[in-house]
Amino acid sequence: MDWHELLWGDLDASFLIQIGIRTVIMFFIILFSLKVLGKRGVKQLSVFELVIIISLGSAAGDPMFYKEVGLLSALAVFMVVILCYKITTHLVFKYKAIEKVLEGEPIYLIDDGVFSLHNFNKEDLGYDEFFAEMRQQSVSHLGQIDIAIIEISGEVSLYFYKDEEVLYGLPILPALYNNQIIEIIEEGHYSCYFCGYTEIIVSKSVHICPNCQHNRWVKSINCVRIT
Repeated sequence: MDWHELLWGDLDASFLIQIGIRTVIMFFIILFSLKVLGKRGVKQLSVFELVIIISLGSAAGDPMFYKEVGLLSALAVFMVVILCYKITTHLVFKYKAIEKVLEGEPIYLIDDGVFSLHNFNKEDLGYDEFFAEMRQQSVSHLGQIDIAIIEISGEVSLYFYKDEEVLYGLPILPALYNNQIIEIIEEGHYSCYFCGYTEIIVSKSVHICPNCQHNRWVKSINCVRIT
């Protein structure tokens, strides 16, 4: 058995320095890429956990399949990745600004049964996906929700009104939400299809939402959650 080939592959010891530099660069490239993907892209795993999984997975895989990659090269990658992880987590815990940049912060998506549009647009989150997640928690309309927050993990936290405090709100059941109208034929509670703003509207051909300036409406409902 050729122990030199087993440990070093086709490389010499001087290449370990270049491996360290490459690994540091790739570590932060992966970290930045996952940050760009947003919270929904890393749901249920922290950014750092994904960086470790991707980095160490690649480091472990190459020496298994490529003869020219020695075990010591993979070990060097492991050590540098772990060092980067330790340094990054230390900085995150020590400096709030760094934690905010790397991990983000919880964001209000719904406040008092209406979409917080200036916050909602910060997240790469479509209405269909968000509605589906709320329906899985037995939500049928926005009037049941006091506050909705997207956590730094990508999970959505919902805080509900008590049954006796449920408001009229935008229905998120597909059959009701897709029944959008412009002309209001009869007076009643209507919700803006875009932001969820709800009000009593009298019969009129066109009514502009005072919250977001859209003109399509959905008949509001105020049923309580059934759990």
